[in-house]
Amino acid sequence: MTDYIVEFVGTDETITCSEKETILSRCLEEGIAQEYSCRVGMCLACTAKIIEGEVEQSIVEKRGFTPEEAEEYALTCMARPKSDLKLERGVYPPSIENDAAAAGSAFGDD
Repeated sequence: MTDYIVEFVGTDETITCSEKETILSRCLEEGIAQEYSCRVGMCLACTAKIIEGEVEQSIVEKRGFTPEEAEEYALTCMARPKSDLKLERGVYPPSIENDAAAAGSAFGDD
């Protein structure tokens, strides 16, 4: 089993995560405040931008990411590291940002 270093840019938080566990599960074990809600890839709250490295997350295209976004963003509740990683939390792909903006304007929140 291989362990990888996952660094969260803009913070001093780093975890060690094996290729067999999800990034979110490891964050929770280490007390890292990673946002999440459903833990099954449906809510997309745990999304992070992949700054450097690779993850295994074959299910994300079924969860609302385009194929291109699946290369650039990780659902930390589903993603397992394939290399050392640098992730930026709180950054969402355009498809999610556009959906959120449309929902906000539908409710008069813009």
